[in-house]
Amino acid sequence: MAGKTIRVATDVGGTFTDLVCFETDHATGEQRIVTAKSDTTPPDFERGVLNVLEKGGVDPRSVDFLAHGTTVVINALTERKGVKVGLITTEGFRDSLEIARGNRPDFFNLHYEKPKPFVPRYLRRELPGRVSYKGVEMKPLDLSGLPAIVADFRKEGVEAVAICFIHSYADTSHERAALAELKRLWPEVSAVASHQITREWREYERSNTAVLSAYVQPAAERYLSRLHAGLKDKGFSKSPYIMQSNCGVDSLESVSRIPITMVESGPASGFWGAAELGKLIGEKNVLALDIGGTTAKCSLIEDGEVKIKTDYWIERDRFSAGYPIMVPVVDLVEIGNGGGSIAWVDDFGKLHVGPQSAGAVPGPAAYGRGGVHATTTDANLWLGRINRDYFCGGEVVADMAATKAAIEAVGQKLGVSADEAARGIVRIANNNMVNALKLVSLNRGHDPREFTLVVFGGGGAMHGVALGMELGVQKVVVPAGAAVFSAWGMMMSDLRRDYFVTRLADLKPGAAEGIEAVFAESEEQARSQFAAEGVDAAKVRFLRYGKFRYQNQEHTTEVLIASGEINDGRLAEIEAAFHETYEREYTYRLDAPVEMVGIHLVASAEVGKLTMRKRETTGAPAEAALKGHRDVDYALEGIHSAAIYDGTRLEPGMSFTGPAIVEDPGTTVVVHPGNRVEIDGYGNIHIHLAA
Repeated sequence: MAGKTIRVATDVGGTFTDLVCFETDHATGEQRIVTAKSDTTPPDFERGVLNVLEKGGVDPRSVDFLAHGTTVVINALTERKGVKVGLITTEGFRDSLEIARGNRPDFFNLHYEKPKPFVPRYLRRELPGRVSYKGVEMKPLDLSGLPAIVADFRKEGVEAVAICFIHSYADTSHERAALAELKRLWPEVSAVASHQITREWREYERSNTAVLSAYVQPAAERYLSRLHAGLKDKGFSKSPYIMQSNCGVDSLESVSRIPITMVESGPASGFWGAAELGKLIGEKNVLALDIGGTTAKCSLIEDGEVKIKTDYWIERDRFSAGYPIMVPVVDLVEIGNGGGSIAWVDDFGKLHVGPQSAGAVPGPAAYGRGGVHATTTDANLWLGRINRDYFCGGEVVADMAATKAAIEAVGQKLGVSADEAARGIVRIANNNMVNALKLVSLNRGHDPREFTLVVFGGGGAMHGVALGMELGVQKVVVPAGAAVFSAWGMMMSDLRRDYFVTRLADLKPGAAEGIEAVFAESEEQARSQFAAEGVDAAKVRFLRYGKFRYQNQEHTTEVLIASGEINDGRLAEIEAAFHETYEREYTYRLDAPVEMVGIHLVASAEVGKLTMRKRETTGAPAEAALKGHRDVDYALEGIHSAAIYDGTRLEPGMSFTGPAIVEDPGTTVVVHPGNRVEIDGYGNIHIHLAA
């Protein structure tokens, strides 16, 4: 297909597998966009990817670039579908995995039990040898006991081994030696050492990360191998790129070695897409909200930069401390509120929405699959916000009888009508999501009124305006193809790797040389890794961050360091940036010495990133996309006759004023009374909120 470039992204979710395909004709500059959804096919997730390619009419032989995101890792962890793992650690430290932290959330529960380790004690083994926190060998590593450990692991049916030694972040030599000897003694075993994932301190977090990586590695490796083979059989001659949790893609070979890096690949791609969209439309400060069927996730993007952190925990809630995973993950807040979230009334007559979900089966009552609980989707349908005659893009006939019964059941418990119950469900769901958005904005020292709210996912546009009005934002943007926006974000991602190294240094004269050296060492490591995979050194770019704290504090604040060599003359500038960042987040600053705890280096290179082009327009007015009118209950503003627009017929330059509803096959946009709507050159919907 000479003169054309075809880029594809696929995103495997819990219910659906999404596809976005961009075909660019270089001769005419025209871009053709194809989107598709098909059912996710556990446990053979790769089959769903091949199915959605076929459904979208995409021939893998013609594809130039393919990015892929998946929930296979997080599902394997939460559903406990990994393999039996053995842990090898430093003598005297086998119980650090069980001791964990004292961060029990259910503090006054005298019967509280810590989360059960993924490796039982009888599979946690020790080897003599010790390195200090400065990277100095205190006791040589003794590998004489390793053959007996391997023999025991084989007998116990261990399928993967994690290695984590004390202070190996400072000197990796002991872990490297143990890993090499393990592979010599047991070549076929799946194995990972902590330094391959992270070189940050905190023994428990690092140990648990190595264990969880080993736990999912065989399953993820098999999945990625089957995906690659399936695509190859269909004629795809290149290697796919895999979406990671750090908002970048990486090569399939690299991710197969350490698949834990894609633990939150789906949400990461959506938030990266929001950041790239913000740059495209001139909105660099963005509050991004992704509302799916089960959860709502949000993140704050400042000056076009998505925040990445390594303080990530799974299964953490008010009753459990959860499990830490020390890999770079987009900084997000997630709550159990989505389209399938169930409305329920407690013993005190109080209405709640979520976190329980109707899931894909039986799903909301309106799906007609046996669901009897009222959900957010049912409430939106009952209030006329969703078109009962165009439910799920016309692919599902809405079961209004089941919807009525489910909502009336909630109303009876509250002593109100079905209409009032539905309004209450929508308002409670909105309130839950506003609180989540406040956690990533107000609670971090940011004024949401200075940000643009970008909403996506199947339910984002349904609730976006109401949330924006509550937060006081000036504008809400619904991206073109909002329902498959996470897949779009993958095509805007660079090849990216994050390097974290713990290195203590006081910010005082003489420290700059050591700080520059650790950055330079990590940059050289990144260049050599990229070069080994055929990436041109001229394409590699770096961003430097430092992790700083006031002396004697426990935790750190990350600060972006401007490019250029770090010398003693720049230390005052770096310290001033830390004071400013710290004060914004915590509302105060201290007159105390500042200490660097470590570095965070971002290495990236462009690998087929999509360049968006503006759409053509016929100059038709918005009335050309008008389908009709219907009464819509806006929950707070009452019932209004809303203009109904066909989203597939909206063109750049069109504008109209609410009350209105925009319907396309993937999502419904609820435009409140007084909102002014404009369609930009890329087909995104800009909703200017009434003052």
